[in-house]
Amino acid sequence: MKNALLATAIIAAMPFGLALPTPAAAQSPQLEQACVAVAKNFLLIPDVKTGIVQSFPELDPPGARLTYSTRQDAKPTDFTNEIDCEFGKGGPPFTLLRFCISKTCYGPGEQEPENRCRFEEVKALMERKK
Repeated sequence: MKNALLATAIIAAMPFGLALPTPAAAQSPQLEQACVAVAKNFLLIPDVKTGIVQSFPELDPPGARLTYSTRQDAKPTDFTNEIDCEFGKGGPPFTLLRFCISKTCYGPGEQEPENRCRFEEVKALMERKK
């Protein structure tokens, strides 16, 4: 009851038209685009269609997660692939720390040499675009 009264008081005290921030307000379009660039470089495709996109600039390490499709005429049911990206900081220039596509991760500490190599390749491509 106490929380309901507090919420009512806060809403009543707010000027007309002012709303509480939504969870999406914390999203970072730049971080999201950096993760899209990782996907394009890894998949060797010029365009990735994105579905749900989430970014977390406030976390340590900052990152982004998105669903995607490589189909040009993608429908909502086509966004079944997922990529997670981790970066050195939440703002540009972004330094790629690690990324995972589906259930396979690529980073400097991965056990599989091929996964470490693919990470280094994508990281180098990302650094060239700075």
